[in-house]
Amino acid sequence: MTTILLIVLAMVAVGAAGFALVPSAFGSSGRANKRRKALQGDIRVNRLEVDAARSRDERRKSVTLALKSQTASLNAKKRLTVQQMLFQAGMTIRPGVFIRNSIIFGVVVLFILVVLQVPIFLAPVFALAAGYLLPRMWIKRKRKKYQSLFLDELPNAVEAIVRGVKTGLPLNDSIRVVAKDAKEPVRSEFGRVLDQQAFGMSMSEAVGVLLDRVPLSEVNFFVVVITVQQQSGGNLSEALGNLAKVLRNRKKMKQKIKAMSSEAKASAGIIGSLPFVVGILVSVVSPSYLAPLFFTPLGQIWLGVGVFMLSLGIFVMNKMVQFEY
Repeated sequence: MTTILLIVLAMVAVGAAGFALVPSAFGSSGRANKRRKALQGDIRVNRLEVDAARSRDERRKSVTLALKSQTASLNAKKRLTVQQMLFQAGMTIRPGVFIRNSIIFGVVVLFILVVLQVPIFLAPVFALAAGYLLPRMWIKRKRKKYQSLFLDELPNAVEAIVRGVKTGLPLNDSIRVVAKDAKEPVRSEFGRVLDQQAFGMSMSEAVGVLLDRVPLSEVNFFVVVITVQQQSGGNLSEALGNLAKVLRNRKKMKQKIKAMSSEAKASAGIIGSLPFVVGILVSVVSPSYLAPLFFTPLGQIWLGVGVFMLSLGIFVMNKMVQFEY
């Protein structure tokens, strides 16, 4: 009896071991297959996540390199020629005409100074300075105003492109909508991008012309986003949407800085105009009081020194109230 019981127990033990070690023999292969498929699915998902992370890193590196190169090129173009200043100010006048008008303006200033009996050794210096500096200051002012108007409308243009891309329009058609409906000068600049593309340029090269026209950091961001998307692909609507948010925030920061610095600018304007206001009032009350300052050689010398020092003070105050953002 004991022998039979041992044989039965041995057979049960062998059967249990076979059931544990060879589950496929007893119809449990489905569970193992499920575990195997789940493991393969996890490996596949992990591989896709790794590939997506690698592509994001490569795209981020390409964007960083493009931004560095574009920023370096912008910083290298600090000294502008007359043609570049006129081009970036949105003016159609030719450089030769501008130089001719500057010379005529300097000659007129020299004639006025001679009529006012300014010393002969000071009149040419003042006329040369006026003929060279004042026209360029006027061009720089128009260039800054042109860029300010462009930045005010650029976020709206980028958001319009984002809406067009999300609805399924190609990038060219979205830019064409901006070139048709946006405000100036954004409308004309994006129209120039389309014209350059119609002449055979790629989209990356065409938006590069936009950066040459308006060399600003915000435009640099837009050009880099378009260039990287054209080269390596990606979600253009998401990238431009983030860019639109950045442009909005930079615009708010600019307005905030302008409001905070308005008091300092008002003070600088009052201090800079005070000598002229006092001189005019004194001349009205007592016309002969300041006559030696204008009609004697010594007075004219000190008048020139005073004008130089006043100009230097205005320049310093202007630099003090200019803030980078």
